[in-house]
Amino acid sequence: MTSRITRRTALLATAGLGSLAIPQRVRAQQQYRPEYKLSVVGNRPIPLSEGAFQWAEMVTQRSGGRINLKVYPGSQLVGGDQTRELVAMRQGVVDFAVFSTINISPQIREMNLFSLPWLLGDHRGFDAIINGPIGVELFRTLTAREVVPVAWGENGFREISNSRRAIRTPEDMRGLKIRFAAGAIFSEIFTAMGANPLQMSFADLQPALSTGAVDGQENPINLFLAFRMDTLAQRHLTVWNYVADAGAFVVAKQVMDSFNAADRTLIIEAARDAARAQIAASRAGIGVDGNRASLDEMARRNVTVTTLSAEEKAAFARVTRPVYDKWANTVGADLVRRAEAAVRAARA
Repeated sequence: MTSRITRRTALLATAGLGSLAIPQRVRAQQQYRPEYKLSVVGNRPIPLSEGAFQWAEMVTQRSGGRINLKVYPGSQLVGGDQTRELVAMRQGVVDFAVFSTINISPQIREMNLFSLPWLLGDHRGFDAIINGPIGVELFRTLTAREVVPVAWGENGFREISNSRRAIRTPEDMRGLKIRFAAGAIFSEIFTAMGANPLQMSFADLQPALSTGAVDGQENPINLFLAFRMDTLAQRHLTVWNYVADAGAFVVAKQVMDSFNAADRTLIIEAARDAARAQIAASRAGIGVDGNRASLDEMARRNVTVTTLSAEEKAAFARVTRPVYDKWANTVGADLVRRAEAAVRAARA
């Protein structure tokens, strides 16, 4: 009799544990947040922002909605100040982001590598950096900041536009009020050329152009077209490829650690797919693969496009060489030396 009671008690206890185990499994599946916030500067249709939206859509779809990413464009989670995205991520305000390396370079000195004037030259030089050992090394610097980098993207080479005149020589820069996004290196580059550099957020740029508070700005061509800067008195654009802006797809470390291994892989693969599409979109129409649709659109909008020769670019590089040398030491002399070698090899 006693043994039957004991067995019955054991069975009931086991049944009770089983009934408790089910909601525990459910809770384990529901431990993810209802929403994860993804920050990016700008908005669709510029490639950098488009890459963020595509990443969010891929993760949400591939996870069956278990990981729900919502994009907050225009750096709205940090009040439009794109230079605060890295800090906000470390503070838990931002979960995912597609960084512009220019915007995080004030906090991470090594990211100024992409902003050394006339270092990269063209997309061969850019690809040599992001796809090689230096790209891996730069990602390690992000990892040290409690951020998990998962893919390199591209915002594009930055060209200069203005409302006053065509720019072909350093002397043409004199006196122009030029907006730059972030980083003391840009202030020094434009000062070296005799311009008057003014830092402001992207949100403030368009009204500043429309009122004439600034004469010009520097951004990739596709961004110029997407935001109709030709309607903001920007009648002259010079293709000079003076610096490039890389995109970094990143996840806050604490957030990444909260996902299981399969979902971490899903997030990384989606980021790499979105980054490849982003890079292709960034280069579309600017003559990289013979497609000049964006340049042709410039002509239709009555924008005068001046494309500098190698000799003309060299004149600007000479004027800004003291800035290059100073910032090479800030970035890290050995890192810059290896980057220069990688770029030379890519062009050979």
